[in-house]
Amino acid sequence: MDTEFAEVIDHDVTTITCVCGNTVSNQGLIQANSQGIPVHNDANTPVPAGLAAWPEDEDIYTLCPSCGRVYHDAVIEETGTAPVALRVEVTAGPIAEAIRVHWDLNT
Repeated sequence: MDTEFAEVIDHDVTTITCVCGNTVSNQGLIQANSQGIPVHNDANTPVPAGLAAWPEDEDIYTLCPSCGRVYHDAVIEETGTAPVALRVEVTAGPIAEAIRVHWDLNT
């Protein structure tokens, strides 16, 4: 299988245009861990059920909640390219629930 690449500008993860066309300003992108599970980014509050804790090694990924493609932030920052690291199921199951919890906390 050929690797898919998102568009990215100047090594900046906030400029990702996912392979599916989603962007930060469109339907949004979510910080996630290496399994694609959205992470809780507020160190001052307990991690809500369903979300993953912020990784101790700060190894962060970006999840597209529209299609389930996940991009490795370190690769983007180092190379200026955004290959798809993995794909996860976003329409049902634990990651879908984590996405809902994430949006409920951030809206």
